[in-house]
Amino acid sequence: MTLADFITGLPKAELHVHHVGSASPRIVSELAERHPGTVPSDPEALRKFFEFRDFAHFIDVYLAVVGLIRTPEDIRYLTYEIGREMATGQSLRYAELTCTPYTSVRPDSDELGMPIEAYTEAIEDARVGVERDFGLVLRWIYDIPGEAGVPSADATLEYALDHRTDALVGFGLGGPEVGVPRPQFQRHFDAARAAGLHSIPHAGETTGPETIWDALRVLGAERIGHGTSAAQDPALLAHLAETGVPLEVCPSSNIATRAVASLDEHPIRTFRDAGVTVTINSDDPPMFNTTLNREYGIAAELLDLDRDGVADLARAGIRASFAPADVQRRILGEIDAYAAEK
Repeated sequence: MTLADFITGLPKAELHVHHVGSASPRIVSELAERHPGTVPSDPEALRKFFEFRDFAHFIDVYLAVVGLIRTPEDIRYLTYEIGREMATGQSLRYAELTCTPYTSVRPDSDELGMPIEAYTEAIEDARVGVERDFGLVLRWIYDIPGEAGVPSADATLEYALDHRTDALVGFGLGGPEVGVPRPQFQRHFDAARAAGLHSIPHAGETTGPETIWDALRVLGAERIGHGTSAAQDPALLAHLAETGVPLEVCPSSNIATRAVASLDEHPIRTFRDAGVTVTINSDDPPMFNTTLNREYGIAAELLDLDRDGVADLARAGIRASFAPADVQRRILGEIDAYAAEK
């Protein structure tokens, strides 16, 4: 068995993967046919549409796909089909899917908006179906779209606190980092944490280490999304290693958005050598022409890992998750059994 084959069958979790950003060309094509206009439905045209020039262009493309999610039926279809593809091709057992309800629940737009109650019902209906049909446990992280500022944070906090389900485990912050200082969202994260939600902001992807420090000190981050610039600050690396705050590493994403120039320059080795906990994730996999399996393969190559090392990466992902203790134990047992058998 090759290492790639081993990775394909390895039970895994994914902690940094976006709801809309997980829409495969098959899913986007279906949504584009439902709502013709800005996004092509032809597979070849979609491929070209997803060729990113830089992070700003990625955001433009991402928001164009967001514009296809207009009804509760769209949300339900998107969520269920994402779950199907995660479970059947990636051997995922657990995923924390980052959702941005603000982009679908828009009281200022009759055309694009839907009530938060309808949004919540749709993702929950899909979640139950995914676990029933594919054995994949889904949990939600609601994130603030940073480019929309404090009003979006106010709304996202309201959705999280007033329309919460048991499957909502985290509160995040995504979107562009440049010009979006983290401290402006302190009160939102304070309130979310007080309500028992975990703090999981993006930081240090396209800005320097100070953004990560802000996420830790001001937002109380328990995991850091990306955190690539942490490699520039030895004190920050030491702090992450000492406190055990994991970095959600997404190699192909970092290259596609130009956050890192090349895989050879990716800081994952620096993180490992400093003792920082890393988890492997795909971010927006179809948009970056990748899969979680491929990201594990890249990590294995960059870190010179054998099967045991790759299995340890999978275990780190489970332990860094906010899955219930019984779910963690079950999946860790599956990883141990799989590794021993192969």
